[in-house]
Amino acid sequence: MNGADLVARLRRLRGESQRPRLVIGIAGAPGAGKTTLALDLVARLGPDAVHLPMDGFHLADVELERLGRRDRKGAPDTFDPGGLAALLARVGDGEPVWAPAFDRDLEQPVAQSIAVLPEHEIVVVEGNYLLLPESGWAAVRSRLDEAWYLRLDEPTRRQRLVARHVRFGKAPDAAEEWVARVDEPNAGLVDRSAPRADLVIDLGR
Repeated sequence: MNGADLVARLRRLRGESQRPRLVIGIAGAPGAGKTTLALDLVARLGPDAVHLPMDGFHLADVELERLGRRDRKGAPDTFDPGGLAALLARVGDGEPVWAPAFDRDLEQPVAQSIAVLPEHEIVVVEGNYLLLPESGWAAVRSRLDEAWYLRLDEPTRRQRLVARHVRFGKAPDAAEEWVARVDEPNAGLVDRSAPRADLVIDLGR
């Protein structure tokens, strides 16, 4: 499906929904293009849509250090799924909400950075773990009116992922090592959650 088809699907779902807002989730492995797709959809939908990334629910580095998880930042247990689920409940009920974002320069979450306002009738949530069946993440899935899974061929996805780490400060060798040690095990976990999606979007190359 192309961007226009996906927008038409969202408009149809919004028209059928009885809830104050339509909450759509886009999941997929690291580097699959979730943020790019979410931002494109929001741009096409216009001022009644807003992008809400899961990455704002990263635990801060100080907490990851305390828990001994800093060396695998980005794994499922380095996020706060309960906080995301609670926020999505408020979003779905139509409340005005200020959500956290993730600052790629600081590599830290920043509170109250994204305004979800009354005029936002479609909320596009994206993140790796939206479809995981484990406790906490399962509550996130239950807050989504529909969930999509984004798939990209593995060589392209890995290349994009390494390039992203380099762009945000890692040396090329360190980026390759991080992708192999942290991102790829996470990608396998995420891919196993794909059957929980309502729609699988295969981007190919």
